[in-house]
Amino acid sequence: MILATILSALLSQQPAWQPQAGGTTERLRGVSAVSADVAWASGNNGTVIRTADGGKTWARLPVGGAESLDFRDIEACGASIAYVLSIGPGDRSRIYKTTDGGKSWTLQFTNPDPKAFYDAIAFWDVNNGIAVGDPVDGRFTVVRTNDGGATWTTVDPAGMPPALEGDGAFAASGTILVTLGRNDAWFGSGGGARARVFHTRNRGTTWTVAETPVAAGTASAGVFSIAFFDQSHGIAAGGDYRKEREPGDNVALSSDGGATWTLPAARLRSFRSAVAYVPSGRGETLLAVGPGGSDISRDGGRTWSPVGDEGFHALGIAPDGTAWAVGEKGAVGKLELR
Repeated sequence: MILATILSALLSQQPAWQPQAGGTTERLRGVSAVSADVAWASGNNGTVIRTADGGKTWARLPVGGAESLDFRDIEACGASIAYVLSIGPGDRSRIYKTTDGGKSWTLQFTNPDPKAFYDAIAFWDVNNGIAVGDPVDGRFTVVRTNDGGATWTTVDPAGMPPALEGDGAFAASGTILVTLGRNDAWFGSGGGARARVFHTRNRGTTWTVAETPVAAGTASAGVFSIAFFDQSHGIAAGGDYRKEREPGDNVALSSDGGATWTLPAARLRSFRSAVAYVPSGRGETLLAVGPGGSDISRDGGRTWSPVGDEGFHALGIAPDGTAWAVGEKGAVGKLELR
């Protein structure tokens, strides 16, 4: 009886996803969490949606001329300003910006290189941002802005370590690239012999690279998501997306800014495409999502507990601890972690 009472109490404390009616059936791969009220999401066929009332209603925000594009990443700087990145070779990789809550959009960047393919975008602040793409001529491509996206400049590839054969940055959730503080950024890679993490301390001018123990060796395996709580403590999640419900080496931790990575005591249940720290969790609370379910850690990623079996592709956690996740057929979930 006592054991049953304890188990019941523990289960009642476990967070649960609240399904949202996002108003679309498109596949959603990008989400940006602003607060408990405001979130943005993006997906294929030029889809961008936004809520400003905690998910009660969602507005679809058309981006002119982008109806056939696949928006894999969206980065919001509040309720009014957001950037959205489309993926694809050549001019299908684009960046659009809105400053009026999605009522209108400005095309800011069109990839001029037919060999380049951009995967993710991230910002240090409303003016300074960076985008990373798959290797061209043996090195990952980087563009950056310091004027709110009005201009984007290609970074000299000489500062980037060589890519491995088959290397790429997975555009699965918009979280393969993350920024922190004033100058730091990290991105993960996969598809080659090793799953690796790249780190810059000067907004993309030069990079270092470190190997991780995350599953690799096939085109479908590697790091899919990166998160850092501070300049030292970070996490890399992923695995093999073709084995989305199988266990494996799908998560690694760093305590030295990404210079070295180790497997935790316990793995995630299966492949996870996105991971994030809860800002108010002192670096101890994390959430991870994937097509096969979601998991939570309350000890810095060393052990994990199931949250649910709902499948999601992308995850964002607002400063107030509200998590938003999106996935197939317009799936949207909300989770309170405060």
